[in-house]
Amino acid sequence: MDFLAEKLGDNSASRVLITVLQPSHPAAKSKRHHHRLATWPAWASRWLGYRAKPPPKLSKPLIWFWTFIGAFAGLAVLQSLFQYSSYFSSRRVPGIIASFGASATLIYGAIDSPLAQPRALVLGHFLSALMGVCITKLFETMTDKMHLEEVRWIAGCLSACVAIVVMQMTETTHPPAGATALLAAVNEPIYELGWYYLPIIILSSILMLVVALIINNIQRRYPVFWFRPIVEPSAPVSPALGGPQPDDPDAANPDASQNASNSSLPAASSSSASVHDRSQEKRKLGSAEGGDLVARMV
Repeated sequence: MDFLAEKLGDNSASRVLITVLQPSHPAAKSKRHHHRLATWPAWASRWLGYRAKPPPKLSKPLIWFWTFIGAFAGLAVLQSLFQYSSYFSSRRVPGIIASFGASATLIYGAIDSPLAQPRALVLGHFLSALMGVCITKLFETMTDKMHLEEVRWIAGCLSACVAIVVMQMTETTHPPAGATALLAAVNEPIYELGWYYLPIIILSSILMLVVALIINNIQRRYPVFWFRPIVEPSAPVSPALGGPQPDDPDAANPDASQNASNSSLPAASSSSASVHDRSQEKRKLGSAEGGDLVARMV
């Protein structure tokens, strides 16, 4: 840059050109977001979804293969546990909660979707089950049990719609969880579980998540985030392009910086105009001298 400044000279137009070409101040560079799992050993952070570099893109047949393996393994673990465990069978726990079949579609087949991340999976199912059981218990306060059976479908509708709104409010939307709330009211085996439905939902969600962390991280990456999406901070505007200087008191006032940058443009324009005028005068002077020389020769 010093060599360029020496060649161009010390005028306003040259200073503007050098300012544009000069790299931005190091302090003005944005700080990159550091993932919390970046300090973990690679063998551990890999199975929690962290990659120092994005994983390579897989072909569609390979994606279909791992989706099939993950969905089969996840659903098989749930049904094996609840179907063959005497602890759960003695309490008449269903072999599987039907809504987890829909969850398998998301957490094994659409692993990059925000709806498939752990926060939505676990909290979405739990909050929906909680809403379903609470509303169902509220309807059970009716003294006429025959009438309760007739209006239990209303409890199912309320459970589902309230669960959807609660998931929106808590940013835990997981579409299959709407069925989790509905089943608490309209499915007889689940209705008889009562409050015991909640630990069954938590256990099922965690088991599905564990299988997803193993299968989806063999050649893919899951989850994309655990609690909130990681948003890279945007880079600030370089001082050479009109951005604030790191130690500039006007950094907090973008309007002042913009006005300062705009005021430098007329100076550069006037300098260029003066250079153009001097070159025109030299051409005129040369023409006049040439005319005098021709007149003396004649």
